[in-house]
Amino acid sequence: MPIPVCSLILNERRELDPGEYHVVRFPFGGGESYDAEGMHQVAQPDGYEVGDWRADDRSGLIWPSADGWGILTAMIQWEAGSYGELRDQFVRDPLGLTDNPDDTTATDHRPPSKGMQCFTKTHSLFVHPGVPLALRVSHDAGGRCALVHAQFKLSIHT
Repeated sequence: MPIPVCSLILNERRELDPGEYHVVRFPFGGGESYDAEGMHQVAQPDGYEVGDWRADDRSGLIWPSADGWGILTAMIQWEAGSYGELRDQFVRDPLGLTDNPDDTTATDHRPPSKGMQCFTKTHSLFVHPGVPLALRVSHDAGGRCALVHAQFKLSIHT
């Protein structure tokens, strides 16, 4: 039985304000992204249609295609900056679309290294159709800083 996989990639600079968590938004189709199971589509399972992926946090959602044990993987790359801390997390329903919104997991607070900030992370959890997943990031620099590359992946073992 094939394993359902969704693999998203962002190769576009995105400037983010400090302090709050931001859903990482991903373009639809093309490039290195892979979505044979239809888990990251413009027309979403709840009937909503994303108009502009750069402006709509819904473009950061992966909607699992099956119940199962989900393995989440992310790669996050920030430009060099004056950070005290960088944060990232996986979250179930970050936009409050279900009865159990904003269920965060695998939250990491990271001290910066010299130069560009590059991180990977993996976490496993149960996933369900109708409960979208997202990757969120945050920083505490004195002003806007750029996320320069990100990947977000889900594989479901049923």
